[in-house]
Amino acid sequence: MNSFGRLLRIEIFGESHGPAVGVMVDGCPAGIEITPEDFAADLGRRKGGRPGTTARVETDEPRLLSGVRGGRATGAPMLILFDNADVRSEDYKAMETLARPGHADFTAHRKFGGFADDRGGGHFSGRLTAGIVAAGVVAKKIIRPVSIGSAILSCGGSTDIEKTVAAAAADRDSVGGVVECTVRGLPVGLGEPFFDSFESTLSHLVFSIPGIKGIEIGDGFRGTAARGSEFNDVLVDASGRTRTNHAGGINGGLTNGNDLVFRVAVRPTPTIGREQETIDLETGRPAVLAAGGRHDVCFALRLPVILEAAAALVVADFQLIARSYRQNGGLK
Repeated sequence: MNSFGRLLRIEIFGESHGPAVGVMVDGCPAGIEITPEDFAADLGRRKGGRPGTTARVETDEPRLLSGVRGGRATGAPMLILFDNADVRSEDYKAMETLARPGHADFTAHRKFGGFADDRGGGHFSGRLTAGIVAAGVVAKKIIRPVSIGSAILSCGGSTDIEKTVAAAAADRDSVGGVVECTVRGLPVGLGEPFFDSFESTLSHLVFSIPGIKGIEIGDGFRGTAARGSEFNDVLVDASGRTRTNHAGGINGGLTNGNDLVFRVAVRPTPTIGREQETIDLETGRPAVLAAGGRHDVCFALRLPVILEAAAALVVADFQLIARSYRQNGGLK
């Protein structure tokens, strides 16, 4: 399904070249200030048009169709809509039958019997992350004073991001990247053991972002080379603060009061201008495709704000769950 969350629930909808994309946010506490202007900064960070990103540039002016009145959340489901205007569907004519290697074209064709909207990736497109970012704007308001920041660590295996992306663009190719996100000011105890642990819930939403192929919490894979005496984070006071943060802010599925730190691996954009071998979905025969359309050379460049939104949504949902525990005498 296209929904996520328990007490704060979101549902994304739309296709890349359909009339609109958007998100429904259900469970936002009433009274929180929400205006169209609140979305401008984060949506601006997600936009294309910069070097290494898609040339498609939408206005992304949010239409708040329900759940907000007089600049305040009403408590009703909040529908946020973004019109699609800068579309060129004719660029995707060849891809109606030729599956892009590494893309969802083939799997979507099989799963939906050929009825999936293939223009610009349809419902599988990164265009739908506009809705995730918009929901994240709402979530960031809910979780204050918790703060979230993110940064691109590398692209194409290099810290010289600009040079690496430019070289890939010149070759009509693409590169991936590594992006780090940090959440500060978290209370102790958000999350659950096992299936609804904080890290499993976070990973669920993060892996829903197109192009994400890996996630690392804290020192993650690097910790496999350490001993327990080296990896364990020593407690230094009763607040839960630790001398180091190898665990990345989570123990036993619960936030431990330290900064939540995680990194994600972003694959190279599958749609590239170079010729690639593929198959014709109608005939099953080999074919060659040089994909058209406008695409990111490196989608990681637009990912930081999307990761922040994902983290904010998970924190907000767990905070609302924790609030319900307190109302019932738990989580002292």
